[in-house]
Amino acid sequence: MWLPLAASWLLMGAEGPTFSWFVASMPDQKANLAAFGSIAFPISLVIEGPIIMLLAASTALCKDMISFRKVRRFTLVAAAALTALHVLVAFTPLYYWVAESMIGVPENIVEPGRIGLQILTPWTAAIAYRRFLQGVLIRFDRSRMVMFGTTVRLIALFLTLHIAAEFSDLSGIAVGTIAISCGVVIEALFTRWAVNDILKNRMPYRCESDGVITRSSFLAFYLPLAVTPLLTLCIQPAGAAGMSRMPNVLNSLAAWQVVHALVFIARSTGFAFNEVVVAQAGRPGAQRILNKFCLMLAVGASTVMAIVALTPLADIILDGVFSLEPELAEVCKAGLLLGVIMPAYQAYQSLFQGRLVAAKRTNGITEAVVIYVVIALIGLFAGTQFATITGLYWAMLSFVCAGICQTCWLGIRASQLPSLEVSSRA
Repeated sequence: MWLPLAASWLLMGAEGPTFSWFVASMPDQKANLAAFGSIAFPISLVIEGPIIMLLAASTALCKDMISFRKVRRFTLVAAAALTALHVLVAFTPLYYWVAESMIGVPENIVEPGRIGLQILTPWTAAIAYRRFLQGVLIRFDRSRMVMFGTTVRLIALFLTLHIAAEFSDLSGIAVGTIAISCGVVIEALFTRWAVNDILKNRMPYRCESDGVITRSSFLAFYLPLAVTPLLTLCIQPAGAAGMSRMPNVLNSLAAWQVVHALVFIARSTGFAFNEVVVAQAGRPGAQRILNKFCLMLAVGASTVMAIVALTPLADIILDGVFSLEPELAEVCKAGLLLGVIMPAYQAYQSLFQGRLVAAKRTNGITEAVVIYVVIALIGLFAGTQFATITGLYWAMLSFVCAGICQTCWLGIRASQLPSLEVSSRA
């Protein structure tokens, strides 16, 4: 189960570097990378935040057609509401208040960021629907189709990048965000096709052995999950805002997009582990196997990250693949080195979080994220007042310290689950 999900996350992670590589090969690389990494992408992620955990919720809850329809109804309403919010931010003067006053980005990236954000309008609805359906695929042991869907998305991204660049004179951020939007929409359509067989032939109408999902029980289960990524993703624009007020602003904002994309790839195998824990936590002997696998995953992912950051591979990737300017490449190298521990603690976050979701004790997840956000914000604020080093370095240190504390709290809350509860509520 884990391997196709990990492959899916790795392929998804390749989207960021592909975007960065392509935009870096076009004119005005710093401005376009900074506009995407500090405005268009983080704002889109924050708006998308409440629906990110639909994958875990759907995996845990969509056991029959009745529950499927109830979760689907919530998905469609949430997608419509969040898309309306995206339009409000991207197409009204509210954008300038967010970009200039809240985030405080340099003036030369405000308009490119607005264009990118407008083009990303379909992003939230497509991802909401896709993640909801992917949970059904995972629940019914069709996780391989999740990987195929991500492959389709990456192919669509790559083709759109080349077609738009070849036959238009659009800017780098416009071409890139058009490709990203096309990719997520096509993946959502593929996932809808992939889930057809389950809906027609495998999903029962009602599971008599389990309680019926009500609106109140669903909200009690999902709201803590929804708050979790929303709070976490608020750190993306907060990080951009902090770096905008620290030394070496443009290099920090441009490097942030590249570093984030590469760190995401390293963390992707850990992200995939979350759904595996949710699906497997109740099986006999699962806890010991999951613990052992988590350790191997953590050590392996961070070791790979360290090898990239500390060897000539970094030069090959940043100079040869991304064609970054030398000054920008040096900032990225240091940022990657500071993030070496992130893949390790991501694996343990997924282990602990998956157990809490399987036990339907999601409040602990929200508590851990609040700890993360508070520590990260304190670190970023301190950086705006006292930092004398490049802003990206200070921001990465803040995120790493906050992530370690978040992981420790998740571990504490997961350790408080009775073993009987963990094994009976998958």
